[in-house]
Amino acid sequence: MPELWGGSADLAESNLTTINGSKSFVPEQWSTHEWSGNKYGRVLHFGIREHAMGSILNGIALHGNTRVFGGTFLIFSDYMRPAVRLAALMGVPSIFVWTHDSVALGEDGPTHQPIEQIASLRAIPNLDMVRPADANETSYAWKTILERRNNPAGIALSRQNLPVFNRSDADATGVVYGAAKHTEKGAYVLAEAANGKPDVILIATGSEVQLAVSARLELEAAGIATRVVSAPCVEWFDEQSAEYRESVLPASVKARVSVEAGLSLGWSKYVGGFGESVSIEHFGASADYATLFREFGMTVENVVSAAKTSLAKI
Repeated sequence: MPELWGGSADLAESNLTTINGSKSFVPEQWSTHEWSGNKYGRVLHFGIREHAMGSILNGIALHGNTRVFGGTFLIFSDYMRPAVRLAALMGVPSIFVWTHDSVALGEDGPTHQPIEQIASLRAIPNLDMVRPADANETSYAWKTILERRNNPAGIALSRQNLPVFNRSDADATGVVYGAAKHTEKGAYVLAEAANGKPDVILIATGSEVQLAVSARLELEAAGIATRVVSAPCVEWFDEQSAEYRESVLPASVKARVSVEAGLSLGWSKYVGGFGESVSIEHFGASADYATLFREFGMTVENVVSAAKTSLAKI
């Protein structure tokens, strides 16, 4: 896709937003040992200027004929929020790549760990906020973002490596996981209850989908029929037909749990009055990923407990 170009706010090595084999959009005489310049270069160097990057992306997108993206850490989306809001207001298809999307980024500590950012970005009308769960969801999410040309999108990605879900073979409960192509619908049934009739639904995004999948196995072993819904983009899900939304989140199943490593703000719409949220309602700390998730309650055990609590309310 030669008309795609972009870069990052001086975080290319961390965001991994450099287009392999492409030259930089700088004069050739400014080439370095690391970056080779060319007037047709596809790699953009925005500098440590997140607001400027967002504004430049909007200008390029408004010009048309190309698709453009810019990357930084999710926490720094706060610095570019006015540009993101204007992109949404104008219906400009800018693409914002936000990595290091939770406290799992680790030792950089609370100044760099997003807590309220995903919820606050979802609050911007006409902005698609996408948080895929594995490499396959990311691929389909990127394809869908490129196909949508009437509004901007942000894609939130983890720092830590995530497992790729096996969608070909049945798991320990005899269930084959849903195809990643359903990412385009915003939310879909990743793992159905073994008996096809869920008692509880676990709704998760991004890196926390793996927690929901593991919790499902424990709940099924305890005789609790459990469905896992991966919800990479609630904006896309809300656009689907009422029939599709009912097929994923049937009104008859009132026991629900949302699982996301950030504020629970906004999830009540999907979990309802009997639902529970496994979330982080405070700022982070400096520690390794595993320690932070354990200390902040982002664990399989807490998801299982939340599911049982929700069931007990009914």
